[in-house]
Amino acid sequence: MREGASEKFSQTQTGSWEFAGWGKSERIDDLGLVSLPDTAIPVIAKKLGVWRSTAICGNDITSSCLYVAALCAAQAGFLAPVVLLIVAGVLYLFRKVYAEVGSALPLNGGTYTVLLNTTNKNTAAAAACLTLLSYIATAVISASEAMHYAHNLLPGLPVIMATVALLGFFALLNLIGIGESAMVALGIFLFHLITLTLLCVTSAIMIVSDPSLLTLNMAVPTPGGLMHALFFGFAAAMLGISGFESSANFIEEQEQGVFPKTLRNMWIAVAVFNPLISLLALGILPMTVIQEVPPDLLAQMGTLSAGNWLRVLVSIDATLVLSGAVLTSYVGVTGLVRRMTLDRCLPPFLLTENRWRHTNHWIIIGFFLLCWSILTVTGGKIAVLAAVYTLSFLCVMALFAIGNMLLKVKRARLPRDTRASWPNVSIALIAVTAGLIGNIMLDPASVRIFFEYYAVVAGAVVVMFLRIQLLKLVLVISKAVVEKVQKTNELIYRKVAQAIDLINSRTVIFFTKGDDPSNLNQAALYAIKNEQTKCLKFVHVFRSEGEIPPDLASHLKTIDRLYPALKIDFVAVKGEFSPELIEKLSKRLNVPKNYMFIGTPGDRFPHEIETLGGVRLIL
Repeated sequence: MREGASEKFSQTQTGSWEFAGWGKSERIDDLGLVSLPDTAIPVIAKKLGVWRSTAICGNDITSSCLYVAALCAAQAGFLAPVVLLIVAGVLYLFRKVYAEVGSALPLNGGTYTVLLNTTNKNTAAAAACLTLLSYIATAVISASEAMHYAHNLLPGLPVIMATVALLGFFALLNLIGIGESAMVALGIFLFHLITLTLLCVTSAIMIVSDPSLLTLNMAVPTPGGLMHALFFGFAAAMLGISGFESSANFIEEQEQGVFPKTLRNMWIAVAVFNPLISLLALGILPMTVIQEVPPDLLAQMGTLSAGNWLRVLVSIDATLVLSGAVLTSYVGVTGLVRRMTLDRCLPPFLLTENRWRHTNHWIIIGFFLLCWSILTVTGGKIAVLAAVYTLSFLCVMALFAIGNMLLKVKRARLPRDTRASWPNVSIALIAVTAGLIGNIMLDPASVRIFFEYYAVVAGAVVVMFLRIQLLKLVLVISKAVVEKVQKTNELIYRKVAQAIDLINSRTVIFFTKGDDPSNLNQAALYAIKNEQTKCLKFVHVFRSEGEIPPDLASHLKTIDRLYPALKIDFVAVKGEFSPELIEKLSKRLNVPKNYMFIGTPGDRFPHEIETLGGVRLIL
């Protein structure tokens, strides 16, 4: 036993997680005799086909045609159809990006899943919070806008109460099951496509009979000049592809091979309708009217091209398709939260399924209550959520492209049916980043609002990552309150301690070149503050015995005594510091490379950081 171990061992009387414990071995010969209860065998639900899967996410992305033409024209003028075609080209690139990740990692969670498998849980959870925020904003905004359209048809309709009722209706549909809710989505989606087609045909006939207004609008100068119009028009037009990420969040519910087809179908719908409606609007409405961004742009087009009956039909369609976007939010958030809960980023009770439909009722009910509370807090004025939605959606798209790049680098051997080329992914990432920057420049105040909402959503995940500290607090409180009830206190203590022991079992490594006490102490403090571990190994790589710093062992001994809650080991490795040595040491010590740390290298460092396999810089 090394010096200081006996003192740590004695502390097990006050906290077994303070001492890492000794290893043991065992042998299992009768695993086949273990029987599983019927409840342990998962119920396999019927998978979704192409049309139902497309409808769930298609309602979200195709609802953008209700507003994107006007938003884009406000910035790009008569170039709006061109800009929307460019955005369709960007979306075509993202088809490959999403298809590659989906074929390599066919799991719910979208951006969260790909980053979880290529970076670390903290990064993945941060990205997941963006997706959750996007779904919350989508559900509340879509439900509210749907009821505003319905209010135009039924003037006496109370908008806020109707919005809550709509959110509750789709919560009920999801409680019944995704298959049944998908049929509703499919009906809405088909009606939407028929309505858009009818609107486009009647508008085209009107323009062919009298193209004078189109010619007049084409002569209107673009706002701010050509480059200004293209850049900010592109930024506004990126909202036209919002919802494209939804399919990746319920990929496990889709039949095999369906996922890439949903991406294709969504792209076709966006590439056809968004530029076409924008062009037709220029031939029916004056540019000044379009650039005012009227909320009922398509309804006005219907009135002028065919009469009041088409206005009513478009308003009904808008109400339905925006309602379908609410359904998409429920389906997507259920898949994402399930995945995060399985990875212990959220409380495990969320995985509970009801017996009659085998749906995750706590996720669905919790999402409904969260949307209801936000609607109540904002008083129905959900314009602030639009900025949150824009930034969170674009961040999710950018992070997905980054995740694809990391998948190529770190998981190159993982089999996949589709591969996106490096130029493909790079251009897609640059494009969505440009859209993000453009939207920030258009509305700088949106950044503050975005971070305020993001902090609230991330709070639940942060609590899960701080659960060790919170569990320790539970121990202190429970011991003070129930000290006289010894048996109850011991039971709580034992269970919580076991949970903490399990979490703290991971070892981390710090490579040190010298014996500077300050650097060694900073490394120990970093491990204590940032890693859920109680075992830190200091590794020194040497070529000859004379290169080992003479005071390194004594300094580590001092630091070991300073931090009794941290078990500090010293390992001297003979060899040359290199990616190969890191790989071998990772296998020898059974420590993943992303749990290995180094100080910041200087100009003479012989290796590229990316070749070290994810080794982290901490000093």
